[in-house]
Amino acid sequence: MAAKIIKGIDIREEILSDIRKEVQEIKAEYGLVPGLTTILVGDNPASLSYVTLKVETANSLGFKEVQDSQPTDISEEDLLSLIAKYNNDPTIHGILVQLPLPEHIDEKKVLYAIDPDKDVDGFHPINIGRLMLGGSEVKFPPCTPAGIQEMIIRAGVNTDGAEVVVVGRSNIVGKPIANMLLQKDPHANATVTVVHTHTKDLASHCRRADILIVAAGVPGLVSPEWIKPGACVIDVGVNRVGEKISEKTGKKVAVLRGDVDFEEARKIAGAITPVPGGVGPMTITMLMKNTLNSLKYRLGIMQA
Repeated sequence: MAAKIIKGIDIREEILSDIRKEVQEIKAEYGLVPGLTTILVGDNPASLSYVTLKVETANSLGFKEVQDSQPTDISEEDLLSLIAKYNNDPTIHGILVQLPLPEHIDEKKVLYAIDPDKDVDGFHPINIGRLMLGGSEVKFPPCTPAGIQEMIIRAGVNTDGAEVVVVGRSNIVGKPIANMLLQKDPHANATVTVVHTHTKDLASHCRRADILIVAAGVPGLVSPEWIKPGACVIDVGVNRVGEKISEKTGKKVAVLRGDVDFEEARKIAGAITPVPGGVGPMTITMLMKNTLNSLKYRLGIMQA
């Protein structure tokens, strides 16, 4: 039997609908809406495209969205001052600085300057520490891992006692999702193994997994014979492997491939995410959820 396809696009719409409803309710009761500031430095096309999507999504939900574009040559001091301004703005509940930044700016210094209680990307060391502690300490889980966990939950996959193997150890995906799934929580309680491209006999670890999360950034790394029959496979990889002409627009578009051989893996797995249309749409969705939650923390209608 072919695997169930876990479509992030569909789950995204369900969550955004819930957020939109909550925003309307909070506005009616408190006269406030979530405020999100997106700071873009320079004119990197990929960053501009991604920020535009964030802005459009926030506006569609009824957020106050401040798009603050700055020139490539902005000084580090001026960028830090800009962040301080939004840290002190009571109408702004979420701040994100689009990466990468120009070489003359220290990314770490910039990310650490954001108020942890407005760090809706979840990258500040304080929020990473909160994530490590788990439970009620967590305020803003990193967006892609949060999206992965949400997909697993909504697909009806049981994590309690499950063998989870995470392929990849990045600070953005691998490490946080491993931490989230080993917590004492009804949607976690898993036994988690983290592996990577330097792991000896990588295939044998993958074959043990009831839930296999692949975030290595290597096209087709996981072959079908590495997958346990019936396993849930979450493919986080979005790798550009060429170009093609779009049938809709007639323009060149990127050909994307995941870290898993999707067509063959779907014959073995119990559930699997596609690329594109799988994990990707969930990242901005969870960013919006974190921003809404930031306002709810401020209003005292949600407790960390």
